[in-house]
Amino acid sequence: MSNGYEALRTGAAWIDLSARGRIVARGRDRARLLHNISTNEVKKMMPGAGCYAFLLNPQGRIQADLNLFCFEGHFLIDTEPELREKVHQHIRRYIIADQVELEDSTEATGCLAVEGPGAEALLASLGATMPEADFAHAPWEGRTVARASATGQPGARIFCPSPEDAQALAARLESAGAPAASSEAVRTLRIENGKPRYGDDIRETTLPQETQQMHAVAFNKGCYLGQEIVERIRAQGHVNKKLMRIELEGGALPEPGAKVTFEGNDAEITSAVVSPASGRVTALAFVRVPR
Repeated sequence: MSNGYEALRTGAAWIDLSARGRIVARGRDRARLLHNISTNEVKKMMPGAGCYAFLLNPQGRIQADLNLFCFEGHFLIDTEPELREKVHQHIRRYIIADQVELEDSTEATGCLAVEGPGAEALLASLGATMPEADFAHAPWEGRTVARASATGQPGARIFCPSPEDAQALAARLESAGAPAASSEAVRTLRIENGKPRYGDDIRETTLPQETQQMHAVAFNKGCYLGQEIVERIRAQGHVNKKLMRIELEGGALPEPGAKVTFEGNDAEITSAVVSPASGRVTALAFVRVPR
């Protein structure tokens, strides 16, 4: 596979993420509100920090996932393109007496990623420093560079102040030796790395513990929407199925929803590709967990 796949695996490629939703939350109660409706620690977050989090319903089911980035006077919420409206409405629903203003900045801004083992060195050659901690971010020439990955490869997300700036940056990245990676290449790497995507692998009916993405959940943060269910599952110490990366025998590519057997357990495929690296079918699947 060309289209940036090899560059993502062995060097560096850039990815156009401008279609992702970007929502700015301002107002004195922004941290408290986001803390109360998301699964991760927000109130203690300092400017320059960030996190991955879920938005749950009262039944503990995941309604959206998002990256939260803390700035001096606002939070930037970064989410899947399909979740842009839903996240905006979900947060608005819980603004009651809070002083919080939401602004959808998706159309007015841009976003690129640079990912692959050579991403950090390539960014350094352009004068950008990649923050050390996951989801931490730093300014760069009017942009924001955040350590976050779309594929599971090392890399950074670059938030640009305008679509035009994103286009100009893409040209600079190309000139520096990073080709564009297609959505197909991004999807292939994501599945090979076992990185789930909301809408494909994580669904409205999914419970946090089923995803195995527990860096999205802070267990010592106090009350939040859906917490009771999350804590009950933690006390029980068990869910019936878990999202896992699996490899399958044979070359037939299973469709999403296909039922397969993995290590003697029933499994349901959510995403699958034939891995160019191994030649085998690599998939994400909900695998039944024996009691």
